Amino acid sequence: MARGSTVRRRLSCVLALALALPTGVAAAGPPAPDTSGIVQEAGAMGATAATRADCGPDSRPETGLQGDVPAADRDNGRSTQGYACNITRIGGFPGAGAGIVSASYDHCAYLGSIFPTSLAGPATGVQVLDVSDPANPVPTTTLTEPAMLAGTWESLKVHPGRKLLVGTGVPLNFGGGLMSVYDISDCAHPRLLNPGPGTDLQIPLPITAHEGGFSPDGRTYWSSGTEGVLSAVDLTDPTTPRVIWQGWIGLSGHGFGISSDGNRLYLSNNFGGLTVLDTAAVQRRDPNPQVVQLAKMAWTDGWATQHSIPVTYDGHPYLFTVDEAGSGGVKLIDVADDANPRIVHSIKLEINLPEHIDSQVASGMGGSAFAYESHYCAADRPANPTALACGWISSGIRVFDVRDPFDVHEIAYYNPPAMTGRNLDRPNSSHAWASLIGVPVLSTPAVLQAAIGGQFDLSQAQSSRSGMVVGGDLSTDWCLSPPEWRGNDLWVGCSDNGFMTLRLSENVYTPPANQQSTIGS
Repeated sequence: MARGSTVRRRLSCVLALALALPTGVAAAGPPAPDTSGIVQEAGAMGATAATRADCGPDSRPETGLQGDVPAADRDNGRSTQGYACNITRIGGFPGAGAGIVSASYDHCAYLGSIFPTSLAGPATGVQVLDVSDPANPVPTTTLTEPAMLAGTWESLKVHPGRKLLVGTGVPLNFGGGLMSVYDISDCAHPRLLNPGPGTDLQIPLPITAHEGGFSPDGRTYWSSGTEGVLSAVDLTDPTTPRVIWQGWIGLSGHGFGISSDGNRLYLSNNFGGLTVLDTAAVQRRDPNPQVVQLAKMAWTDGWATQHSIPVTYDGHPYLFTVDEAGSGGVKLIDVADDANPRIVHSIKLEINLPEHIDSQVASGMGGSAFAYESHYCAADRPANPTALACGWISSGIRVFDVRDPFDVHEIAYYNPPAMTGRNLDRPNSSHAWASLIGVPVLSTPAVLQAAIGGQFDLSQAQSSRSGMVVGGDLSTDWCLSPPEWRGNDLWVGCSDNGFMTLRLSENVYTPPANQQSTIGS
């Protein structure tokens, strides 16, 4: 208890200190000529939905538009039964909720933490689960280092090759100074490797934090803050993490994806878009490395761009780039030409289409800040992926056949049972915390665009839930974390239901021999 009280006293001090640390070990280099500020619209590519899944026996299909949880289902309790199509729930561990982004390795899962409930019992910090029996995951320990108690937000990531788990401290959307590195050779009992810089509150790392992830070789952990500062942390010696490059990329940064050779980083922009960065000098460990901006994209079909998954089809490089807000869905971006990335396709659900944004408002009211948004996806392998599984917030887990990325169709979904009215039961759920408000404010740009385009019918936006502007009722769950591929199983974390193991029907999915769950960082 004495140690816990010391951590709580020092957390606010170290986070404030991090903001005063030098914000530039180096600056991002200038863009290549004539490539900055490329603005592209998804246009007609963002105006159609993926083909609906053909649900087999024992399914509990959706009752309305693809991805929607209608107001009637929320009001009459139907949403508390959940919806399932070609997916069976095998087991789970609800705990206090699953935070925002969780991770897994071998037979273990790590549940992200939310501040400030992460400071309180019964399970403080990041909870570790043994999933040797997928039907009965059991907790083994909790990680209570300062970064784990400060809330890990979207930074908790695993590098399987090096058997490392890393998380940064992000109390409320933004953090700094705190990062802990663990050896997960014994995955059920992670061992702290850096008791000094990043973990000792008197030795903060000069980083800002919101999101983070590994380079493919695991030697670099990239940390990004919402204010646009990007930091490269060298983990060649994981016991002594050190910042080897840092720069301010723009007005706002979010998640990213990194090419397989580590030489390109695709940084998401919270305003909608991404920046292509040449990170080869950091990857090579050049003295005083420079990171050069190669291109910058922006779009208005979706915003709060979340992350990118670099993949190849027959050797040709693409990104699956996910928008967190504004119903932007998942964009397919051709990145063969570094200086001229192009949006070439997109994946949306029916509830995300411009003509259905009014219906989205009608059912989404009272559900808090998000309505029906994509968040984090995982491809089932980086080269010629056959399937993409996504956490689609209030639409649950969505699985798409992407063997032909220009002809995508949905093959399965699982939207877990709503925990309606049980807000206080899930202190580690960002959904429960955000439910202080009832309005899906992150859909506002999509509403305005639909209205300007003459596709928003105010009468269709009205429902029995229209007055729920204060207080959300958890009448859906929020599935924010990337699903992890395990053969025909998916390991997922949803805010209210916690950790779950799901099984895809063999009738709709056959794992490729070289399956490798891939989230891009």
